[in-house]
Amino acid sequence: MKREETVLCYLEKDGSFLMLHRNKRDVDINKDKWIGVGGHLEDGETKEQALIREIKEETGLLIKGFDYRGDLIFINNDYDEIMYLYTSRDFEGDLIECNEGELCWVKKEDILNLNLWEGDRYFLPKLINTKEFIKMTLIYKDDQLVKVVEGN
Repeated sequence: MKREETVLCYLEKDGSFLMLHRNKRDVDINKDKWIGVGGHLEDGETKEQALIREIKEETGLLIKGFDYRGDLIFINNDYDEIMYLYTSRDFEGDLIECNEGELCWVKKEDILNLNLWEGDRYFLPKLINTKEFIKMTLIYKDDQLVKVVEGN
């Protein structure tokens, strides 16, 4: 099985993260979940190129600087993904309407009250409260979290 490669970024401003409420598509693995912004790497693209492109496409913002914060592996039944995790405080531009969902600035202390993937509840506190590089494997069965392995 080929491992999918994706990028995920949490843009930071005024004690908040820019979150995407995935509520615009009927068929969406992330339907009704709140996530950061990002997406799949295209052929021949580096993870940094994908990060800049995906953020521009989904938010209209141009990131100028970012911090590489971790590697997250998601396994769900026969799906296998490595997600390169980033944060950024260095961006410019105006938010656009996203065709995948509603973009909203959410205070960091309120993030865990959102409808998140269960595994996000393990890495987000580290992302918010530490500067450590996060390495984690999140194993799901039928979209239910069954195991978390830190330091993969």
